[in-house]
Amino acid sequence: MDFKLTEEHIMIRDAARDFAKSELLPGVIERDEKQEFPKEQVKKMGELGFLGMMASPEYGGGGMDTVSYVLAMEEISKIDASASVVMSVNNSLVCWGLETFGSAEQKQKYLSKLTTGEALGAFCLSEPEAGSDATSQKTTAIDQGDHYILNGTKNWITNGNSADFYIVIAQTHREKKHKGINAFIVEKDWEGFEVGPKENKLGIRGSDTHSLNFNDVKVPKENRIGEDGFGFKFAMKTLSGGRIGIAAQALGIASGAYELAKNYSKQRKAFGTEICNHQAIAFKLADMHTNIEAARHLVMKAAWDKDNGNNYDLSGAMAKLFASKTAMEVTVEAVQVHGGNGYVKEYHVERLMRDAKITQIYEGTSEIQKIVISRSVLHD
Repeated sequence: MDFKLTEEHIMIRDAARDFAKSELLPGVIERDEKQEFPKEQVKKMGELGFLGMMASPEYGGGGMDTVSYVLAMEEISKIDASASVVMSVNNSLVCWGLETFGSAEQKQKYLSKLTTGEALGAFCLSEPEAGSDATSQKTTAIDQGDHYILNGTKNWITNGNSADFYIVIAQTHREKKHKGINAFIVEKDWEGFEVGPKENKLGIRGSDTHSLNFNDVKVPKENRIGEDGFGFKFAMKTLSGGRIGIAAQALGIASGAYELAKNYSKQRKAFGTEICNHQAIAFKLADMHTNIEAARHLVMKAAWDKDNGNNYDLSGAMAKLFASKTAMEVTVEAVQVHGGNGYVKEYHVERLMRDAKITQIYEGTSEIQKIVISRSVLHD
């Protein structure tokens, strides 16, 4: 085992840290309050290569490993989880899914724009009645020979109104159940595609989350990803990698809250000394730091598994389960360390606490991660 980062890893981590502090921190509170999508910041993320980190240079990507990606995700998430979820979806779900399973024509047409930030992607799996149970797709894609007719509703879609290209999961052969599901690339300006109202969320309020409606949308046959019936397997394989990105996001939220709490404890005085000198606070910081380090090792192990061609279903699920739990616990304690100031927006920790909760829900709830983990260990 080698726990040292390479020079390249350190350079990428530091670049992400600098970008987060210089570009994302200014205005992050106001964007949260106004539910304002960080459009200009995301554009700069694309220009710097943060939106296509793992994609091949052949398609404008950075050709980096997963470890580099999670290092950058952590740093971005320390400051602005609304920006990091854009980065996660574009990298883990859209770019990776297209490059791994898309045709040469699909990659040339769509991937080269997604990796550079010229276009943004969205991943459309969840429905009003198909969240954790992804097999219950009500959205249909009826085969019409040279095209499909797409009808249905997707909800909780990140980049819902800001994306240009959408990967949509839909049922083609209902009698085949999950083996009849397909994945399609849909363009925003196609007739019959409508963006619903923006969700008013607890956290990641700068993230662009919408419901989407598909009303007789004509999708060319060449926009189906993979063979007929591959859609469910495509979604599950893509989500396994996406969970590593969300685990890194949770890790970043926890790390950001911990750093704020530690710094505050060294400045705030009570009973004649800095509060970090009181055991009640010092022990909180000790627990926070320990859990963050444990989460970091799980996240890095999952990233290492993916980079080395190992099965990362189990390690990714464990990383997401533990990192998201850590994010919730650490952010709550960070608010507590700040006392009354922790309840005030200008100290940032209340926002991080609100942002943390979603990491236990999207891209597979904590309960779903436990199903993945238990099935793996019981059938080992």
